[in-house]
Amino acid sequence: MNKITLGRTNIEVSELCFGALPIGPLQKNVPIEEGADIIAHALESGITFVDTAQMYKTYEMIEGAMKKTGKRPIISTKSTAATYEDMEKAIKEALEKLDIDYIDIFLLHAARVGADVFEVRAGAWECLKDYKAKGIIKAIGGSFHSVLAVNAAAQNEECDIVFPLVNKSGMGVMHGSCEDMEKAVELCFKKNKGVFFMKLFAGGVYLNDYKAAVEYGKNLSKGRASYAVGMITKQEVDMNLKYFTGESVDDEINALKSYSKSFFVADFLCKSCGFCLEQCAADAIYQGDKHAIIESDKCVRCGYCVGECPEFAIRMV
Repeated sequence: MNKITLGRTNIEVSELCFGALPIGPLQKNVPIEEGADIIAHALESGITFVDTAQMYKTYEMIEGAMKKTGKRPIISTKSTAATYEDMEKAIKEALEKLDIDYIDIFLLHAARVGADVFEVRAGAWECLKDYKAKGIIKAIGGSFHSVLAVNAAAQNEECDIVFPLVNKSGMGVMHGSCEDMEKAVELCFKKNKGVFFMKLFAGGVYLNDYKAAVEYGKNLSKGRASYAVGMITKQEVDMNLKYFTGESVDDEINALKSYSKSFFVADFLCKSCGFCLEQCAADAIYQGDKHAIIESDKCVRCGYCVGECPEFAIRMV
């Protein structure tokens, strides 16, 4: 598999990154031991890069995979913390639950924030800088859906890594178009930022157009970025590895054409509290007469709303 050096960081990763969001409780809710086995399979098969987050609640799976294999991947995590104190707690939680003494990449988890992201999250950003100075974090940056935030990160001298939302139609991109995001990503490359992409498949929407979705990312990357792809079975790991190492996956792609993933609100459980509306970075949820409603044509299938619902009213099918 191709290896990518992330910008100026000298951190080398596999071109294919194991995206840990779908395997966790926000989406498929795979049992911890089973999830650890799947991630272990990915590590044994040549994937050296894992993306997770505090809110994904997958640290135990990754820790289990490392114990099973004896392999230590490059780990990128992130937190929605805004203050110094909350970010410090998030860093300590990651170190403890992953059972590691340093974190390769730690990001501001700021899907909805725009150009002022480093001001709005000033306390958290200061904390990340301090922990990088201590050597406990190797590289810092941000995870963004906003074109404005990606541009701000490109211009921020202290930002090492940018994790932008990228897909062939720009589904889920905020504060600009697909073309605007492409220009912002190119600026990140020009500024020698480490870049890896999220949502190439728009959370599963483009799985039935697998090759076009991946090739869009490759054309934008030109060998400069890694791709975080969510995987929830060993078969998915194998398929993605085959494609990224140049093997045919035509049979697997045909099988994917019947696959779909969507979220809905169980109306009998919804209390119309509005928490899911605030969390949705794609503006895909609105308040109906009696309960929240998810617009499937806008939803990027991230599942963040699931974790925000106190009534467990949002379900994946």
